[in-house]
Formats: sequence, C-alpha cells, structure tokens
Amino acid sequence: MSKVTFQNLNGQGVTMAAVIHFPAGFDAARKYPAVVVSHPGGGVKEQAAGLYARKLAEYGELITIAYDASYQGESTGLPRQLENPHVRTEDVSAVIDYLSTLPYVDPDRIGAMGICAGAGYSANAAINDRRIKALGLVSAVNIGQMFRNGWENTVKDADAVGYIDFGSKARTADARNTEPATLPLAPMREEDAPNAELREAWEYYHTPRCQHPNAPGFMLARSLTQIITYDAYHKAEAFLTQPMLAVVGSAAGSRWMSDDLLARAASTDKTLHVVEGAHHMSLYDVPKYVDEAVAKLAPFFSTKL
Repeated sequence: MSKVTFQNLNGQGVTMAAVIHFPAGFDAARKYPAVVVSHPGGGVKEQAAGLYARKLAEYGELITIAYDASYQGESTGLPRQLENPHVRTEDVSAVIDYLSTLPYVDPDRIGAMGICAGAGYSANAAINDRRIKALGLVSAVNIGQMFRNGWENTVKDADAVGYIDFGSKARTADARNTEPATLPLAPMREEDAPNAELREAWEYYHTPRCQHPNAPGFMLARSLTQIITYDAYHKAEAFLTQPMLAVVGSAAGSRWMSDDLLARAASTDKTLHVVEGAHHMSLYDVPKYVDEAVAKLAPFFSTKL
C-alpha cells in the first residue's frame, strides 16, 4: 500500500489524495491492469472504497487505487464538501491521468468501479472516457435520479423542482455569508432515518461501525443546482459499450438504479449479480456480503482487462 498525492488536471487547482494497493509479489518491472475505486457520496477512501480496493488487490493481479474526491477528504479544493457530480465524474478521469504516468500500470488495461454514488460517477466516466475498459458497480446510485425520484423511485421529476429552488437560494446565501449552507447526504441522527435501510446509512457514517473524521456525512446545499438535473447515465444507450458487472443487494431499495443502467447501456456484455439478503449499505462493509461481491468483481476485472 502506498499513499500518494497528485495534481488533478481538470483546471480547478486540486491536489488529489489516494492510496494505491498492490497485489502480492508485486514487481515494479512488470505492467499490471489497474482499477480506480470511487467512494460513495459523503464517504472517503478510508471507508468502503478503500476496503474494496484492498480486497481486489489481495485477490489477484490487480493494482487498485482508492481516492478522495475533489473538495473532500484529504484532497484539496474549496469550498469543502462540495458534491458537484460533474467534478466527481471528472475526478475518475483525473485518477486515470495519474495512473497513465506510472511505469507499472498498463494504460490499455484500466477499469473503474464505485460504490453508491461513486458507482454512478464511474458509469458516467466510462461513458465519457474510452480509457476505461471495464466497469464494476456496487449498490449503484445515479445521484441525480436519487434526489429527483427518491430512494425507491416514487417521486416524479417535476416534483423535485423544490430542491433546485433550495439549492439556488443556498447559493445566494453562500455569497452573502462566510458559512455555507449544508444538507445531509445520510441521516445525521438515528431519528432522522425514514426507514430501516437508511438507518443503516446513519449507523455506517455516524457510529464506530465506520465513522471517519474526514467524512462528515453532509454536502453543501449549493450542490443541488448541479445534482438535480444530472444524469449519471446520460447517453449510455450510445456510448456505454464496455463490459459491465453490477452487484446489488436483494433487499436494496436502490436496486432500480442498477436495473436502469443495465437496461440503458449499449454494452452487449453486462451482468447483474444479486447478493441475497443484503441491503444497500450492507455491501459497504459487512464481511460476508463484501466477500461475495469481491469474488465476482475480481475475476471480472482480471478477465476483462
């Protein structure tokens, strides 16, 4: 394992922080396939993304890299906790820019995967960036769909206009005040959770289960003006042609977003693996569920890259 920093070349002056995981018997004179692992919205590389990166590298001949998004974690950038989905998508490509400079990475064998919103951003990056040769998703969330349509797809697009109003007003308030307005990405208190599944999000981010000082669990409210109209799967019907593997929990309210991507993607090599009994957040860190996911993802990437 190696902690690294590098310049993000997307023009925002951000320095990215990441952790590279190496397979057993790593030989710097060889060239290896690599996988970029993106964390959930509100998360950091020390949580689910780092866990999957480590386990994928342990499984076989893959180099993996888990990183903190721009404006979050140990990566730099202001304002802090901005969750701009367009920047998050470009972050995936920025990490690939860096990987392409490493002598032990084969630039023609790079894959991307993510968890929750990180999976949606990875899908959007694969649509935009042909250097991504294979796509893996765990508990995928299209963050625009989630905010527009609700956790279980029960809200119409037009009924989400209030979120745009809220985000617009937050931008005005931010311009006038020194403290920007924030909005939870996961329930901040147990009593705020609307159901048992999202209570698990509170537990994951705000209890010793997996809390981290760099993952406060909220974003800037101004992010809503980018999120509400964002579609992580935009033009998947034409341009998402890479091999895909989506892993979802059988009890996940968010499963519809994985189903939607698989239905829309132009790829002729796309697979859904359902982990029986798992909720959305169960796939973040519950050992038996994570191990099952990795047992599918590792050979997928090893075969497709």
